[in-house]
Amino acid sequence: MKVFIDPRYCGPPASGNGGYSCGLLAQHLAGTVEVTLKAPPPLGVALQLEAAGDVARLTHAGQLIAEARAIAADWPAPPASPDVDGAAAAAARYAGFYQHDYPTCFTCGPGRAAHDGLRIFTGVWRDGIVAAPWVPDATLADASGRMPLPVLWAATDCPGYWAATVGLDPRPAMLLGRMTARFDGSVAADERCIVIGWGMGVDGRKHQAGTALFGADGRCVGQSRQTWIALKREN
Repeated sequence: MKVFIDPRYCGPPASGNGGYSCGLLAQHLAGTVEVTLKAPPPLGVALQLEAAGDVARLTHAGQLIAEARAIAADWPAPPASPDVDGAAAAAARYAGFYQHDYPTCFTCGPGRAAHDGLRIFTGVWRDGIVAAPWVPDATLADASGRMPLPVLWAATDCPGYWAATVGLDPRPAMLLGRMTARFDGSVAADERCIVIGWGMGVDGRKHQAGTALFGADGRCVGQSRQTWIALKREN
């Protein structure tokens, strides 16, 4: 089938938001899904999506953009989240207000207007955990008034970057290389949600992180594990 990534859902200005792009594939598989990004997802052009069994692939002009597979995963419960006031206080400390490589990113760009980007501004809460409130916009809802899976993946994307880079100075530019996530529900438009992220270690240029989304009733709607790749510095 043919799919398009609207420019609204950008990460870097000329390519798709990593989480949203991963979610486009994940919605065709069941359970926990691991998505590996092979190339920047193009915006506004026809992409070919093929899903069979436990595998889905996204290609453009014969080039593999992303590959997804359903996997078995047994994760511990995520860290507890702050309350709404605690999340709002953390968001006020969002480092992206002062340094941001992609300020128009759909998920975390401070350059996006209200009702356009998600504007999830995760700042340090405590113990290396970043957190922010999120109220999903009605323009993103499906026919049932709830957030579609690609939006949930997007919401739990960039908080991993901000968690993985806590305490790093300068904060390195990184791109999402792999994201594995499972969602056991969704959230409604205008629901008061909280998103958190936490670092999970570093191996060379690879930074590991986890994220989780909590609904207004405190339930964990879903969580992810991510690998972020630090870009090579120019000499």
